[in-house]
Amino acid sequence: MKFGGTSVGDGSRMKHVAELAKQYRDNGNEVVLVTSALSGVTDALLENARKASETGKTSSIKEFIADLTKQHHQAAHDAIGENSIVEKVTKELDSRIEELEKALIGICYLGELTVRSIDYISSYGERLAAPILCGSLNSLGVKSRSFTGGEAGIITTDEYCNAKPLERTYSLIKERIGPFLKNGIPVITGFIGENEAGVITTLGRGGSDFSASIIGAALSADEIWLWKEVHGILTTDPKIVPEARTIPVISYIEAMELSYFGAKVLHPKAIEPAIKHGIPVRVKNTFHPDFPGTIVVKDLNQSKDIVKAVTVIKNVALINISGAGMVGTIGVAARVFTTLANSGVNIIMISQGSSEANISIVVDANHLDNAVKAIKSEFRNGTIKEVTPDRNVCVVAVVGAGMANTPGVAGRVFGALGKAGVNVIMISQGSSQHNISFAVSEGTAKKAVQVLHKEFCLEREKP
Repeated sequence: MKFGGTSVGDGSRMKHVAELAKQYRDNGNEVVLVTSALSGVTDALLENARKASETGKTSSIKEFIADLTKQHHQAAHDAIGENSIVEKVTKELDSRIEELEKALIGICYLGELTVRSIDYISSYGERLAAPILCGSLNSLGVKSRSFTGGEAGIITTDEYCNAKPLERTYSLIKERIGPFLKNGIPVITGFIGENEAGVITTLGRGGSDFSASIIGAALSADEIWLWKEVHGILTTDPKIVPEARTIPVISYIEAMELSYFGAKVLHPKAIEPAIKHGIPVRVKNTFHPDFPGTIVVKDLNQSKDIVKAVTVIKNVALINISGAGMVGTIGVAARVFTTLANSGVNIIMISQGSSEANISIVVDANHLDNAVKAIKSEFRNGTIKEVTPDRNVCVVAVVGAGMANTPGVAGRVFGALGKAGVNVIMISQGSSQHNISFAVSEGTAKKAVQVLHKEFCLEREKP
């Protein structure tokens, strides 16, 4: 069984995706499509929901609904053509858009936007896209039916905006979707599910890929395919290094490390179900389907590649916490981390010197002011003398399973940076030895990535 999960944009892209799915099915594969929203729709839904709660202006909602209707009608005509199928699909779209309009007007009158409402509103991006993709398949003579995530069997916790699938999700999907595979191609909304009470929930960032991974695992797929607009997972950002290339094969742990440290192709949680069930994940380019892309697998045979890729995280900030009172004082680090967690601050990287007189933390740049304020408030007693913020930093990471038990990797990393005149501000290495990450000034981050990519990733081309 092949399993295709895809993100789609306008109608012409949907038509292309439908043609691809038909081709794979005609070649003897069983296929499921998991769709995201049309381009920009989810952001527009959330923006207008917030405006509705803040301004209460129903006139702006009317304008938004008119534009949304026009966008989806056009996509339907482009994806399906002019026939009775498109008439049926547009009627379904109109019905759902009418429901959405009522919800937004309700928010206008209430002047309140809850997390439950946010999930309900944002779910319409996928719920409007799925019927169009389904109709496009029907127009090609392929039997298809669209399902919401909840209808497909994705039952989640009550954590709105970041819900997690319950274990019985896997058996429900197999029961509800499995029988349909023999006769057609089901189209399932990505990103959304429902809780045990039947209330719509969303799976958070990377939700469509997460849905695809959940469904593929539930159906015991041979592979889970995630369709993107790139050739797979690359050795680095091609905007920084034009010579960046596709990585043919990568392990689960390497893919998760890369996604955590700035690679945007995959979100770490998106492949968790695949890891749990041991199913390979393939990242392919929608517009170059013959290109094999990158396959993510459980284990690799002994690889000659010490470092698979070099990544960079921008929009971060460094906080240096220091003070002689920290030395020998039990629980300082615990208090720092608890304080930041209670303040909703995301910690990206941590480093502490053996003297215990200094802790360095990298956080999202948007959280910096909140983080500094919270730490100063917690340590008013003087245990910490200085809390010094620095916005002018980036985090660079080198990732590769081949680094484990390979002597001298860190020496090569920092030796290459030293020769290039790149000053390292902070260093962190996990015990897994699959990555070395460090902070540098924002102005030298690009050079750091270029130097390390040349040092490790281009060595494969040497005779």
